[in-house]
Amino acid sequence: MNVAKVIVDVPSFAIDQTFDYEIPDRFTHVLTPGMRVIVPFGPRKIMGFVVEITDTSSFNKLKPIEEVLDLVPVLTKELLDLGKWLAHRTLSLSIVALQVMLPQVLKSKYKKEINRLSGEVLSDELEDLFQGRDVIPFEEFEASALNYQHLKKAVDAGEVQIDYIVKSKITKKFETFVYPKKEIHLLEEALHDLSQSARKQRAIIEFFIENPQEIKQKSLLQTIGTTTSTVKALIDKGLLDTYQKETYRNPYNDDAIERTDPLPLKPEQQQAIEPILASIENNEHEVILVHGVTGSGKTEIYLQAIQEVIKKGKEAIVLVPEISLTPQMVKRFKGRFGRNVAVMHSALSAGEKFDEWRKIQRKEVQVVVGARSAIFSPFENLGIIIIDEEHETSYKQEDQPRYHARDVAIKRGMDQNFPVVLGSATPTLESYARAAKGVYKLATLTKRTNDKPLPEVITVDMRSELHAGNRTMFSRLLMEKIRDCIAKGEQIVLLLNRRGYSTFIMCRDCGHVKECPHCDIALTYHKNSHLLKCHYCSYEEAVPNVCPECSSDLIRYFGTGTQRVEESLTQLIPEARVIRMDVDTTRRKGAHEKLLREFSEHKADILLGTQMIAKGLDFENVTLVGVLTADSMLHLPDFRSSEKTFQLLTQVSGRAGRHDLPGEVIVQTYTPDHYSIELASEYNFEDFYKKEMAMRRAFRYPPYYYLALITITHENHVQVVQATQQFVQQLLMKVGPETIILGPTPSPIPRIKDRYRYQCMIKYKHEPELRTFIQEVTNNFKEQIQKHDLQVIVDMQPYQMM
Repeated sequence: MNVAKVIVDVPSFAIDQTFDYEIPDRFTHVLTPGMRVIVPFGPRKIMGFVVEITDTSSFNKLKPIEEVLDLVPVLTKELLDLGKWLAHRTLSLSIVALQVMLPQVLKSKYKKEINRLSGEVLSDELEDLFQGRDVIPFEEFEASALNYQHLKKAVDAGEVQIDYIVKSKITKKFETFVYPKKEIHLLEEALHDLSQSARKQRAIIEFFIENPQEIKQKSLLQTIGTTTSTVKALIDKGLLDTYQKETYRNPYNDDAIERTDPLPLKPEQQQAIEPILASIENNEHEVILVHGVTGSGKTEIYLQAIQEVIKKGKEAIVLVPEISLTPQMVKRFKGRFGRNVAVMHSALSAGEKFDEWRKIQRKEVQVVVGARSAIFSPFENLGIIIIDEEHETSYKQEDQPRYHARDVAIKRGMDQNFPVVLGSATPTLESYARAAKGVYKLATLTKRTNDKPLPEVITVDMRSELHAGNRTMFSRLLMEKIRDCIAKGEQIVLLLNRRGYSTFIMCRDCGHVKECPHCDIALTYHKNSHLLKCHYCSYEEAVPNVCPECSSDLIRYFGTGTQRVEESLTQLIPEARVIRMDVDTTRRKGAHEKLLREFSEHKADILLGTQMIAKGLDFENVTLVGVLTADSMLHLPDFRSSEKTFQLLTQVSGRAGRHDLPGEVIVQTYTPDHYSIELASEYNFEDFYKKEMAMRRAFRYPPYYYLALITITHENHVQVVQATQQFVQQLLMKVGPETIILGPTPSPIPRIKDRYRYQCMIKYKHEPELRTFIQEVTNNFKEQIQKHDLQVIVDMQPYQMM
């Protein structure tokens, strides 16, 4: 008997296993691992993934599979194996690990259609089924006497395709084409017969006499200046006809992007690319860390390495942080590889993402450029994975499965023998330490490609500004330089390390700070809507006129947000044109690109923004970068805060003086003598690395120790404390004596969405069975998890300590 092992779409640890189903005869030659199926599960029918096909089962009576959703597997054999590894590594459910690899569309409700591909002649049986139509509902095929083998043959031959019409309104995009139904001499006769008053109809017929081929209806209507009713009239007369053609939603206008040629490499770039090319040539897995200052030409190295991979007929994945997936970046890859590039990131609509994913699945492209989830692109012949700005924390997914894209890339590289390239001006200590030990290969670029020096960095001590009576958020030096730049017609980038208008509101009389009623965190003031909002659970309320504690009307705003900086700027320098970029101004689709385009066209003098402006931007007219609150990250409860501060300052400094004009950076801080600020102003990564490594060693943090963070949440405070204590006690009995478990302690934000949060941190050097131990202890809490809504969240590589 034919048996399929299926992982069903029920996200629960109680059923995290495969279930056996019988494969009915009509699916026997159709079904392969990696396809989605609909199976009976208890009283309901649900979706599942076939992970294996076998001919035996330990059960006698099996339920049959109801329906096959794909005729081409949506997950390759390699991705199925990767899913197994991912579930184990991140301690997550198999179904969650498989779902994360697919675009949103394939996780929704679905109905299926069979679409005949234009002009294909089908077998007699299929022709009977279609009866002259282009599209038929899948149910019609199921009701017919035809078997699946027959349909699969037509799919493999490219005669028909199965389309999922997704009920969440994401469908394929079709365009209408119009074409002449009669030969030219017959059209000329028809033109002769048409009345002189039917001017538009005559214009269309004249157009087709001169251009007797199909044209997009939209273009035709624009050319003639008419409406669809004119075309319809000519169809009714039998002179024209239309058909629908599927087109990909293309978020980028490929034709408008100018093609580029490889640039000659500088000696340092040549040295850096050699180990990458050798690894590609020999089909060897290596991890190569390219440590290059901002503007040193890392992207050109990536492009030329990809060129080699394409020459060998293989494929490439390039990951860039979400916020640096700017049109500039996309343009560089599309400029070099044209239509051979798919782009995946969160600003695309679900339909656009699906279309880009299908281009990869159908092998229509060899390069994908995308954010974190593009690491799961269904390529079957990978030749390289490149992770740019590898230090970015956005490569770590913060909900299940909590994977780091770098680990997934290295796993795919090891399994298929190809190089993984990590690039950054400020690599993470973990990566740099591995390169220093020889686990990774290290390539260093110390010079900018234009041989211009890195901009000078001046640190301003804001404490002395206060003593001098300057109470604004701009130092006198920064104000003077901004005015100077504007007078010269040069541009400025100002970075503020947070969003919103003002951090919080506080009563000057009694010190009361307005907090969220559901989370233990102060509410943030947003000026546009004049509301207080919680950034954790979206609770909002109106700003009070008097203090709810002591009824005083001395309510003041504390902290600085981008809106507030923008207001102060316009008061101090009324002539300055400011573009503000933060989460609030870039919410709408395309807003990000629009604002950057306006800035590059010099429609503004100052680009003011949060961290999203620190990366990957390249404007030739920017000569001044100002950092307003350099130390706001230093005081967070996070052992990486010095590293993140150093990275951010180095990255944003790299935005100045990238072309002919020299650049300058002014860093405003209240802790000018902190080593991360001092060394970032000298671009001294080596000394920062040594200093920070000594701190990490002393306090037993990565890369010297591994970390795991376990957070337990519940609506009842007592219950969560007890559960965390029990968890820690049980775990202590299993781990080795060298392993340190800290806690239980309340999380830095002790309550979110009315759930109390306690955590424990595990620090270990060698604990090969740790995942198994955590799983075993979690299993002991199964009853509490199911009955009492206790939540256990395990992060085996925590980046967010909050």
